Amino acid sequence: MSRKQAAKPRVGVFGIGLAAYWPQFPGLKERLEGYQRHVEERISGFGAEVVSVGLVDTAQAAREAGLSLARADADLLVCYVGTYATSSQVLPIVQKAGVPVLVLNLQPVAALDYENTGTGEWLANCSTCCVPEISNAFTRARIGFHVVSGILHGDEEAWGEIAQWCRAAGVARAVRAARIGFLGHTYPGMLDMYSDFTAVHAQLGAHVEVLEMDDLARPVAAATAAEIAAKLEETRQVFQLADNVTPDDLDWAARVAVGLDRLAADFDLDGLTYYYRGLDGNEFERLGAGLILGNSLLTARGIPASGEGDLKTCLAMLMMDRFGAGGSYTEFYAMDFREGFVLMGHDGPGHIAISDRKPTLRRLGLYHGKRGFGVSVEFNVKAGPITILGVTQTAEGRLQMIAAEGESLPGPILKIGNTNSRLRFRLPPARFVNRWCEQGPTHHCALGVGHRLAEFHKLSELLRLPLVTVAGEPGAG
Repeated sequence: MSRKQAAKPRVGVFGIGLAAYWPQFPGLKERLEGYQRHVEERISGFGAEVVSVGLVDTAQAAREAGLSLARADADLLVCYVGTYATSSQVLPIVQKAGVPVLVLNLQPVAALDYENTGTGEWLANCSTCCVPEISNAFTRARIGFHVVSGILHGDEEAWGEIAQWCRAAGVARAVRAARIGFLGHTYPGMLDMYSDFTAVHAQLGAHVEVLEMDDLARPVAAATAAEIAAKLEETRQVFQLADNVTPDDLDWAARVAVGLDRLAADFDLDGLTYYYRGLDGNEFERLGAGLILGNSLLTARGIPASGEGDLKTCLAMLMMDRFGAGGSYTEFYAMDFREGFVLMGHDGPGHIAISDRKPTLRRLGLYHGKRGFGVSVEFNVKAGPITILGVTQTAEGRLQMIAAEGESLPGPILKIGNTNSRLRFRLPPARFVNRWCEQGPTHHCALGVGHRLAEFHKLSELLRLPLVTVAGEPGAG
C-alpha cells in the first residue's frame, strides 16, 4: 500500500486595486499584476492548487470574483493587496466564497526613497494603506481573517507564515474528506470516548464508516501464503523481535495485518478506530488480539489507527500525520517528580515512523484490561521537540482541540510491550496535568514530533474548530 498524503490544498487568490488609478498612472496596473503573479507562483510552490481571479478593481467585479471562487471550492482565500482599494471591493468576494481569508500586506520595497518618490511610485508600494479598512469590514461582517505583513521579496518570516497557512489548508481538506472506519465498539464504560458520529460529519465533514468484525474476518481468512510471507518479511525489516515472540503469534499477526490492508483498501479508509472483546477465544477475540502489528504498519503509512474505539483521537492522529508530525496513540502513564517529566504511552499500535530506534515486537501473555494475548509494539518517540493534540467534546456538543508543546527526553522506558515516552512540558508535571485536565480532555491524545502549535492554530481557524493551548503560546512552527 502506498502512503496516504496530505491533500493538495486549493487556494483562491485575488488581488485588489482601484480602477480610478489606471488612467492616471499608466503601467501601474501591469506592475501590480506582475507582483500578484509572483505571489501566486510562491503559493503554488508550497504545494497548493492556485485558483486565481486576477486583479479586482471595482465593486461589481468583486461580486463576480466571489461567485467564481465559491464555485472553486477553495480551502483558503488569499487577498493580495497591491495598492489602495476600497473595502467594498473586497467584502463581497469573501462573503460569496465563504472560507477564511488571509490578507497579504507585502510591500515591494523595504523602504521608500522619500526624496525621489512620486505619487505613482508610492501607490505601487502602499499596500498597507487599506489593510486597516479591510480588517474593519471583515470584523463587522463577522468574517475570520488574518493579516501577514512584510516585504514581497526575501522576507522568509512572512513567507514562512504563508507556507504554514497553505499546509494547514491541505490538512483541513484532508480532514473534511477523510473516511474513518469504526470497527467494533468503544471500550465499555469510557464515557470520555463515546462519540456522536453525526457531530463528526456535521462539524468536520469527515465520514464515519461503521464496520463489522465480519468485514475484517473475510479478508483475514482470504490472505494467501504469499501475502503472509511478504508481511512477515516486512515485519522483520521494521521491528526487532523479542525472544518471547512465537512463530504462531507472528504468523497470526501477519495474517491479520494482510486482512487490515485489504479492509483499508476495500473501504478507502483514511483512518481506523477499533475495539472488540470477543469471548472464550472465539474468532472475533482472536481478531481483536491480533490487530496491533497491522495497525502499527497502517499508522506508519498514513492511516492512523486508534484503539478502544476512540474516534476523536483517531481524528487528532490524522491531523498530526497530515502535518508530517506522526501522531502516536497516547495516554498519561505516570509523573516523574525527580526529573520533571510525564511518562506517556499506550498499548496497541504506535506511529513507528517517529521513533529513533527500531521498535520491538514483544509477546504479551495478556493485554491488561482486554481479552486475548499476542504480540504488541514497544517503542518511544525520538528525543527532541514534540506536540500533543487531543480532540474532545464539550458539554454543548462542540468538538474542540487541546494542544501543548514539549520535549521528548532520552532515558529508560517501561519494557511492558507498550509505546511509552518521557515528555517534559513547559510546566512542572503536576501543574501541567492539572491544566490539561481543566480543559475536559479525553484520556487519550496524539503525540507528534516538532513544535506544531502555530500550525494547529491555523488549522483551528480553517476547520472552525476551537483550540485551547496548555503551557505555552504558539511556537514558530
